[in-house]
Amino acid sequence: MFTAIRRIFASALVAGVLATPAFAAEKTRLFSFVSENEEIVATLTPEDAALGDDAGAIGKALHDRGTLTVWRYAVRKATDGELEQAPLKQISIAAEGTLRVEPYATPLRVVPLQ
Repeated sequence: MFTAIRRIFASALVAGVLATPAFAAEKTRLFSFVSENEEIVATLTPEDAALGDDAGAIGKALHDRGTLTVWRYAVRKATDGELEQAPLKQISIAAEGTLRVEPYATPLRVVPLQ
């Protein structure tokens, strides 16, 4: 039974990886802000979109400013029943305690900011 669960999980993982290019055209870039206590998935606000998708530039801006306002994303079920990454709320990330900023890849549909 445990092997069957592993096979199902592996199949879902492969299907998710194969589905990723379908969402490559999305303009919303997600990042993971990692601290010792948690990992926050977020996108930049339109005001900071000029930082682009370079995690190093975002990390430098966070360090230089001390804080960075971002839109936190979370997984939810869409009206069609599929899971998607969607904006949850606007939050402030503090440079103190943030260990790293990484690009965040997801096989799920990403809902852009309105």
